[in-house]
Amino acid sequence: MSSVPIDEIKIGANRRPLSDDTVTELMKSIDANGLLNPITIDRKRNLIAGLHRLTACKQLGLKKIECNIVNYQDAEQARLAEIDENLIRNELKAFERSELLLERIEILERMGRRAKAGDNQHTLKGGEMISPPLKTNLEIAKEIGYSERTLQQGLQIARDTHPEVKKIIKGTAIAERHTELLKVARAGSKERASAEEAEKAVEQALAKGDNAEAEKLAKWAKQARAKQKESQMVALKSTEAQREAKLLRKKQPEVELVKVVSNSSLVKQGEEWMLGRHLVYCGDTAGKEYIKLLPSNAALAIATLSPSWNHDYLIEEAQVVAVLRSGGQIYDFCRSQQMPFQYELLLGNIYVGIFSYQSISQPQTAINIEGVEGIIAYLINLYTNPNNYVIAPFMGKEGDVLIACERTGRICFIGDENPELVRRGITRWQNLTSRQAQKTSSTGYIKST
Repeated sequence: MSSVPIDEIKIGANRRPLSDDTVTELMKSIDANGLLNPITIDRKRNLIAGLHRLTACKQLGLKKIECNIVNYQDAEQARLAEIDENLIRNELKAFERSELLLERIEILERMGRRAKAGDNQHTLKGGEMISPPLKTNLEIAKEIGYSERTLQQGLQIARDTHPEVKKIIKGTAIAERHTELLKVARAGSKERASAEEAEKAVEQALAKGDNAEAEKLAKWAKQARAKQKESQMVALKSTEAQREAKLLRKKQPEVELVKVVSNSSLVKQGEEWMLGRHLVYCGDTAGKEYIKLLPSNAALAIATLSPSWNHDYLIEEAQVVAVLRSGGQIYDFCRSQQMPFQYELLLGNIYVGIFSYQSISQPQTAINIEGVEGIIAYLINLYTNPNNYVIAPFMGKEGDVLIACERTGRICFIGDENPELVRRGITRWQNLTSRQAQKTSSTGYIKST
């Protein structure tokens, strides 16, 4: 054990990001109890393990730090030891762990210490003995306290996720969730396999001096990679949307407000109501009066359960139109609509049709959402961002689209020809927000209620 000046210790560029919370906790512990676990460096003062402990000591103003000094033959061995230290300490997010597992495997392969399928771990060609024997995935996993399945899934996440998708994942909540990362990695698997095959063929063509063939194959590979990225981005967005939809279901129950629209006679045909940033219209939502109220650049239109359909105009008002129908309504809807179809889902007993002028990829991962309210929240999180406009031509029994928009920071333009349903939606919004709805004139000026 040696005490080394802190300013002599060198930190490599490939270190994982620091956690401020971890550093703060370590500072408190070191200040109270001293450094219980020395950091590890090599003889050239390169840091092998203990960046958080080193940073905590620096911030405490310490000049020296206790170190374990190890002797490695080369940088590969030093990096391998650093990775093992991080994996064993179990302070990693799922995505960070996957990246380190892949790097560890790649180092072992470069060092000639990883067994491949078909290898005999005891002999080389001609009977020459290998020392030490090659390591299988199971042996590699056991070395760092993981199961072989965890190792294989981690490698799949790191190896199969598109590089640009990786950049988006880093620093987000999904980086901590192994199962969801695996879903994203597995999306676009056919496209990834096609790209890898084409990339190998490019190398073979170049080796033969066939530059024209290599160029053609390179374009094919690039197209396949772009499709892989698109599929994984859809999977990522779908996963995040499901999570947000489930979180909405856990929100605190709405409290009752004394001053509410308590009588349906207070809501009449042709009236417009402002609910904060949202607009509510009572009347025919297939008519000109409602349509002229709509923004021209809505991100999404959601048509909830209804037996009627006369709303193809929505495809001109929103980038994406989502229509929900129950079993008995699907046939009539499909016969009467003429919007450009993209894909369809069956979530529980609810049919969801997605329509758009632009090409939209269907999520390839399983969607675990229950109920109309959950589906609405999922669609809003999938196809919109905060402050986007959302159109809803049907209020539904409880104003689910309106409430989801309020909770997620979207702006809703909703209507229904049934005054009682409009009243219910307004009342629910008031109960949720503890704010009062305001009736407006046809010119948009607020009237006293």
